[in-house]
Amino acid sequence: MDVELEKQGTTTAGVISFAERLEERSMSFYEGMADRFPDHSDLFAGFARESRLNKVLVTRTYQETVTDALETQYSFEGLDLAGAIPQGAWADSPSLAGAIDTSLVLEKAAAEFYVEVARRSKTLLSTIYTAFNRIADTRRKRLSRLESLKSGTAQS
Repeated sequence: MDVELEKQGTTTAGVISFAERLEERSMSFYEGMADRFPDHSDLFAGFARESRLNKVLVTRTYQETVTDALETQYSFEGLDLAGAIPQGAWADSPSLAGAIDTSLVLEKAAAEFYVEVARRSKTLLSTIYTAFNRIADTRRKRLSRLESLKSGTAQS
């Protein structure tokens, strides 16, 4: 999928929509990596499955928590969705080392996005706070797995 994440408003619905597309795009990205790098397909296919589950968690949390009364903009005022994921975070790389570097950029930015949304929603939207922190933890775990893989490929 070549479509970049687009800017959304900073309402709760806009942030949720951005997160859903981030997870969809991540799922496609890692499915492609699983196909291109068969020696590591289990790892990348696992990341794709996690992204699918992350999207379900985001959607479900929003549907169960947010009402029109909570559909506020001020919780996320000033949040830069357009710059949350750097340009090139989805770049295809023919080499495993390049793909890992791209994944590291993506995962760092995604984890920071989820932590920031969680921080901003903590007092008013505690279920979003909990769900987004959980997804941020998943993304940080990916970082350590990718760093280990990078170290292993550098030694080969």
